[in-house]
Amino acid sequence: MDILTDNRQVRRLEVVETGRRRRWSDAEKLRIVEESFSGPRLVSATARHHGLSKQLLFSWRKAYREGQLGDCQVDGFVPAQIVSEVEATAERAAAAATGTGTLEVVTANGRRVIVDRNVDVAVLLRIMRGLETLR
Repeated sequence: MDILTDNRQVRRLEVVETGRRRRWSDAEKLRIVEESFSGPRLVSATARHHGLSKQLLFSWRKAYREGQLGDCQVDGFVPAQIVSEVEATAERAAAAATGTGTLEVVTANGRRVIVDRNVDVAVLLRIMRGLETLR
């Protein structure tokens, strides 16, 4: 009997995942990276949730900070800190009473600039764009 001439019909065929590499779109990478930035110490939990290694997520985060995560550019959007209206009003009143007020701006690559409230916006924008290009 020849084993190549088996006449039995296949009724059920299961395709098993072979462990091939997954392909992540830039949008998926960006969403996962932003999720990992949403709170402190979330890299491990985010990596576990999406079934990827922490090292891969750290490399995506680095690419994100450098503006190299696919076609996704970080154009001036940074996380904002929400404070209660009472705190904000008290800070504004203190700044107005002393005649001083400062603004702290942190770039996506971690550079920090502190300026007073009378800063020329065009100059600050040029400085910030220059800092963004530094590595």
